[in-house]
Amino acid sequence: MGRKALFVVLTIVFGAFAGAFCWAFFYLMNLGIDLLWNVVPAQLEAAGLPAVFYPVVFCVIGGVCIGLFVKRFGAYPEGMNEVLAKVKKTSRYEYDHMGASFFGALLPLLFGGSIGPEAGLTGVIAGLCTWVGDRLRFVGAEMRELAESGTAAVISAIFATPLFGMVVPMLGEADESEGPRMASEIRFGASKPLKTAVYVLAVAGALGMMALLGSLVGSEGGLPHFSEISVGGAELLWLVPLVLVGGFAGWTYFPFGALARTISAAMGERPVAKAALAGCLLGLAGVVLPFAMFAGEAQTEELAETWTTLPVIVLVATCFVKVLTTQLCLNLGWHGGHFFPIIFAGIALGYGMAAIAGIDPVFSLCAVTAALMGAVMRQPLIAAAFLLLVFPLAGAPILFVASAVGSLFPVPKAWLGE
Repeated sequence: MGRKALFVVLTIVFGAFAGAFCWAFFYLMNLGIDLLWNVVPAQLEAAGLPAVFYPVVFCVIGGVCIGLFVKRFGAYPEGMNEVLAKVKKTSRYEYDHMGASFFGALLPLLFGGSIGPEAGLTGVIAGLCTWVGDRLRFVGAEMRELAESGTAAVISAIFATPLFGMVVPMLGEADESEGPRMASEIRFGASKPLKTAVYVLAVAGALGMMALLGSLVGSEGGLPHFSEISVGGAELLWLVPLVLVGGFAGWTYFPFGALARTISAAMGERPVAKAALAGCLLGLAGVVLPFAMFAGEAQTEELAETWTTLPVIVLVATCFVKVLTTQLCLNLGWHGGHFFPIIFAGIALGYGMAAIAGIDPVFSLCAVTAALMGAVMRQPLIAAAFLLLVFPLAGAPILFVASAVGSLFPVPKAWLGE
């Protein structure tokens, strides 16, 4: 087998492995969540013990466990943006902390953290790809591409959105002396068609394996998909208010983040105390607004079935509290990603606005969620690409317009935490 052919096979294989790994991670996560948040509370109630404040008690216990983990192993996992930046800069991601990244990502999710799994999974797969690349250098320089194609595969598998998985890893800061070309293209000397072909193979392997395991055992993880949207005169009349409300909700991500960083700085180097405080605040929020907890992918399906039975104030409050708890978790030691909970926040607010306006709910979800994501990500094209396969293709114009407007909400540099 020629060197190029071997690289193609390895790319597909590791794409498939990334898909299987993500499926297994979600399977373990959902199994643990069901045990800790359904089976145990049911046993407590059967024993006559009050379970109303169970979220507070269990989230505090979780915070202590997370804090001890951070104190022992360090602040793992690193954020997805940090992982991608390192892969872009060096064409590799060091693999000496893969175990810490895996368990560091799993712990907060098991204890109800309002964070996403993308950070830990991206780091582990990038590390594994680098490890393999180091041991297969005889294949040639193409092996340096494996870490990048692996991140494309794992991001596609996590979010079940191939377009987002293809686009995000290809973004990079180009060398200023080389003009606007992508950093990865400059470094490898690879053509865009070749690099795109490599990413397509990895993403196809990942999504193919996810689909196979889903058909054999059952689907695990990923974001829900909305298939139908109705756009009429009433919906278009509400477009501007929906986008402004969603953009404002996304804008609050930054002052909430500044507040959480201030609290963290005031507490100093006390990882256990900070993580326990985050758990306490998260649990209190969960007592009043249960949807303020967890990553949000499973809760989205539940909310889609029950939103018409909930008061509007609950839906709207869930959005803003979700944004706040996400920032508290991220800045007080509950390491992970922010995509899943932020999308859920937009969906909760979108349902609330649909109830107020009496319009098609999916139209409202598109406009509100895209504006919120645009405000948070500050990259409207990427935000729209991310949401394009969550919402119907017919909603694409709404997604692009709303995310563009959301990205225009001004944010003071002091709130960016850079």
